[in-house]
Amino acid sequence: QVQVMESGGGLVQPGGSLRLSCANPRTISSVFWSSDMGWYRQLPGKERELVANITASGITNYADSVKGRFTISRDSTRKMVYLQMNNLKPEDTGVYYCKRKQLGAPPYWGQGTRVTVSS
Repeated sequence: QVQVMESGGGLVQPGGSLRLSCANPRTISSVFWSSDMGWYRQLPGKERELVANITASGITNYADSVKGRFTISRDSTRKMVYLQMNNLKPEDTGVYYCKRKQLGAPPYWGQGTRVTVSS
């Protein structure tokens, strides 16, 4: 059963924008509301790294490399999490993953969506 699904990746030119979406279709609302959500990425040849996260209470945190360019948000009604990515750079190229984590429960990861920034 798919717990977390990412979408919205693609090819974009440097300086362009993309919005990634993370759906949680099989998650009951109360679980989503109490979960911290995060976007991670795996760049070519690198370990998976945190891009941004948002707690159940709405506190956000960003990697230094994306501060001022990326914005994470959540829609609790739709059980969705978004990552708005602006001013994309070639070094942002990679596979982006969404993670859901509720206290006391294992994390759930999506299968990833690929972002390619290239002219």
